[in-house]
Amino acid sequence: MGMTDVLIVGAGPTGLVLACDLARRGAAVRIVDRSPAPPRTSRAKGPNPRSLEILDDLGVVEEVLAAGSAPLPMLKYRDRLPVAEADPWADTAPSPDAPYDRGWLIAQWRLEGILRDRLAGYGVRVEPGREVVGLTQARHDDGGGNEVNRGDGGHVDVTYADGPAGRARYVVGCDGAHSSVRKLLGIGFEGTTDEDQVMVCGDVDLAEGALDRTRWHQWFDEDGAVMLCPIPGTRTGWWFQAGPERDGRGRPLAPTADGFRRLLAHHTALPGRALTRAELLSTYRVNVRMADRFRAGRVLLAGDAAHVHAIAGGLGMNTGIQDAFNLGWKLGLVLAGHADTRLLDTYEEERLPVAARTLDLTSERLRATLEAIRRPGGGLDAAITPDTTGLDVGYRWSSLAAHHADAPATPAAGDRAPDAPCADAATGARTRLHRVFAGPRTTVLGFGPGSAAVLRGTADAYGDAGVRICRVYAAHEDRTGVEPGAVVDDAGHAAAAYGTEASGRTGTGTVVVVRPDHHVGLVAPADGARSVREYLRRLHGTGRSAERSPGMVDAVR
Repeated sequence: MGMTDVLIVGAGPTGLVLACDLARRGAAVRIVDRSPAPPRTSRAKGPNPRSLEILDDLGVVEEVLAAGSAPLPMLKYRDRLPVAEADPWADTAPSPDAPYDRGWLIAQWRLEGILRDRLAGYGVRVEPGREVVGLTQARHDDGGGNEVNRGDGGHVDVTYADGPAGRARYVVGCDGAHSSVRKLLGIGFEGTTDEDQVMVCGDVDLAEGALDRTRWHQWFDEDGAVMLCPIPGTRTGWWFQAGPERDGRGRPLAPTADGFRRLLAHHTALPGRALTRAELLSTYRVNVRMADRFRAGRVLLAGDAAHVHAIAGGLGMNTGIQDAFNLGWKLGLVLAGHADTRLLDTYEEERLPVAARTLDLTSERLRATLEAIRRPGGGLDAAITPDTTGLDVGYRWSSLAAHHADAPATPAAGDRAPDAPCADAATGARTRLHRVFAGPRTTVLGFGPGSAAVLRGTADAYGDAGVRICRVYAAHEDRTGVEPGAVVDDAGHAAAAYGTEASGRTGTGTVVVVRPDHHVGLVAPADGARSVREYLRRLHGTGRSAERSPGMVDAVR
């Protein structure tokens, strides 16, 4: 049986982002899904600003933006009459450090289609109808779950409901809230399900012209609610969400097309017959649960398999995409033999507290929304706060955040690395720091003339093998003999974002190590070559210079 590097179970947005990220690193990836065909579920309404940055890095953001639409203003009704309008994004604008200031509306199945196409470009296709029913780990460890060495050929044997068994060096369960992978590992999924907080959902068609498609319509009444949001890329398609119909004993009824028509006629001024089609019907219950660990040896969990939370703020799919982007580069470096398997422990170390915070945040947003809709004019805008952009999520507590005494205060190690518009130093073409970071490598930014030695030492040690260097020139600096890949911070946005203009000591400079997932690993003064080297060694091993001649590594001291 052939060995694959990583088997991804579940081909939703989390699994597809992880597969794309690993495939572009050259890892051998398989992605299986128990559904016989790509599921068309009516779920997430689209990526938030941080997920858009990730989709940008993966090279699909243009397609996502083209296939979707900007988020719409919300029109709120009470007793069938419009009472208020809110645009939660009215006061936001792109900034130099964050080019995406708002999420984007796109049907989840469209986003998945775009990611499947990108994956196919790497020669990897989702294998449908493959249900995992058994996982057996073969490894030598020290009893504490740590492998004694990484060359031991450890692997996972995978059994499917039908068809031949498989074998992988690692397995990642991205298979949703009812994850088979999590259940096979016996990992607890503690939390609560609120049987009372129920919503029925579906994709519906409304008669053409029935409602203004430039608004997200929300009817909140004493006895229930209906929400209709236009699905981008369709003429008559809408996302339908509503409080359920209930039986005589107050128990929620399962969603049906006729039930949707009755809810529409009851809450809105539209007749039930305006709803011409309803599909992908589902019942959503508020579940707040989290796995007690995200890794068991060579098997990891991501997305809804690891955590589920209230829908408020739209963070479900986004948290999963961001899990995948945190995990992909770590698996890539371990598979390539550069990093120790202990790097994989930082996935849970970083993402489990984020999931816990997200559970609290979404529960609080849900509470605020339920409170808001009791008053006429209240609506889902109560769920949208700066916390829901994902841009403020960082890992300052992480063992991968190397805090240096002389570093500027922001961004701190662990924070998201800010973007900044700049120009290519050689050609003058416009670019941005996130473009420089894009692709599966660690980036070392050098500010100030004093950073040249560290950048040169890094290039000697690693060449282009997983590490790129980028000298950031101030507008007034002399650029003779400019290195390829260097940029000019012509408007000072990069210096402002990285706090380097206030570094004080003239002639030195600052070095920033940015991880492949755009988080700051280390900020150090330019004379801190040793700390830069130690940090890179943790992720990328000793580099090629050690193989060439043992003395080279010390040449930059």
